[in-house]
Amino acid sequence: MAENELLSERVAGGILPRVLTTFDMVAIFVSIVLFITNAAVIQSAGPAAFGWWIIAFALFLVPCAIVTGQLGAMFPGEGSIYLWTTKAFGPFWGFFAGFCAWWPGVLVMVATGTLTISFLGYVFPGLGALPVPAQGGLIVVILLLAAVLAVLRFRLTQNVVNVVFLAYGLAILLMFVAGIARLAAGHPAATDPWDFAAWSPSAEHGLNFANWSFFGLAVLALLGVEVPLNMGVEIRQERAVTRYLLWGSLAVMVAYLVATWGVMVSVPAGEAANITSVAEAVGIGLGDWAGKLVALVLAAMFFIITVVYNYSFARLIFVSGLDRRLPKAVSHVNAHKVPDVAVWIQTALAGIFTVVAFMVVPFTAARPADAQTEVYNVLQAAVTVIWCLSIVVLFVDVLIILRRYRDQFEARRLASPAVFWVASVVGALASLVGVVATLSGSWTPLISNDAGKVTLFGAEIAYGMWFWLVGGIALASLLVGALLYLVGRRAPA
Repeated sequence: MAENELLSERVAGGILPRVLTTFDMVAIFVSIVLFITNAAVIQSAGPAAFGWWIIAFALFLVPCAIVTGQLGAMFPGEGSIYLWTTKAFGPFWGFFAGFCAWWPGVLVMVATGTLTISFLGYVFPGLGALPVPAQGGLIVVILLLAAVLAVLRFRLTQNVVNVVFLAYGLAILLMFVAGIARLAAGHPAATDPWDFAAWSPSAEHGLNFANWSFFGLAVLALLGVEVPLNMGVEIRQERAVTRYLLWGSLAVMVAYLVATWGVMVSVPAGEAANITSVAEAVGIGLGDWAGKLVALVLAAMFFIITVVYNYSFARLIFVSGLDRRLPKAVSHVNAHKVPDVAVWIQTALAGIFTVVAFMVVPFTAARPADAQTEVYNVLQAAVTVIWCLSIVVLFVDVLIILRRYRDQFEARRLASPAVFWVASVVGALASLVGVVATLSGSWTPLISNDAGKVTLFGAEIAYGMWFWLVGGIALASLLVGALLYLVGRRAPA
């Protein structure tokens, strides 16, 4: 092997087939990053939601895309951040950064199962009214079905993903059209999206530290830029790396803005933050049948997102198995050349977490729908904290790698080193702010965060139930990651 070359770099390309096109990569990118329900959750920010979106696009999404593009061009192997951090800092930090990027994928699979049930419940109210443990059981079934699809021939699975992705785009367009139809019919906007005075730091819901938890939410909504490159050796053409980042980022930005506008215009403020209000907006503007049709499309999409998360994050532990950071069995592939053991490990972990979240942990929510919201928001917030920490490492990686691998950088240089320094500093700071902002304020009124407050850099950080739930899950996850590395090193080759 060449100096510093991982075993996975040398052999993964001979194990896994090259099947992914630029369109496939865009579909995967959108599936990973674009949770359109965030256009509903952020409604609590009022018209300032658009300000938070723009700030997050500029300070987080664009820097992530710039850095990921350069690293992907230089080292397009399997495993993305696991590979790049190993190049920069060695095996422990490579594994740990990979774990911090991988574990959120398992948690998100529980959240996507929750969303699938939520949108099916919008169409079939009896399903949404099931007891919380029964809903947990349904989510386990969804996880199992998603795993079955994830271990089929990759080209077949990706074709299914692409079809549902196109329907997803049409559903989001209908959210915007519904808002236009609502206004054209002579109805006033439920909330005025053009109220720029609401952006003022002095406004109650303005762009200020009292509301900066919405920045954490916006950062969450943009996490995952690097994930499609978990499958780096499965891409047919190198140019797909930069193309998916460009077109995928543009699609995500437009989708969040138009969906946020559609919900804000159509849905009364008191209901707009419910995760199903993206479908309700269509029902209000275009008719109940249209809202239910969109809800069915969204249910299908969140099921497919579960599939995409499973097969894309499975590649992270697949390469860890190849490099003997985890037991060799994790690197097994089935007859379709898909890392099946990794997929089933993730499914089992997500299933266990579902059982704990829905059947063991007691809920204070009076309604099953509220319990769904509690689970969804806590898991997504914990994902934000863990994933943002891994993204901080990503921004440091590029600076180390540009210096250490000068020849590779000059051969595949996308921009001046100054561009990457600016992107890294801005992006890393935005990631850290996203962590603090997420811990400081609850995303849902169902979970309090008012037990006490501390002041950090002039900003007040609350530490009530929200802080302990989200912070506890994040801290426990990081400890597990370090422990897994130690156990994996002792595993037999």
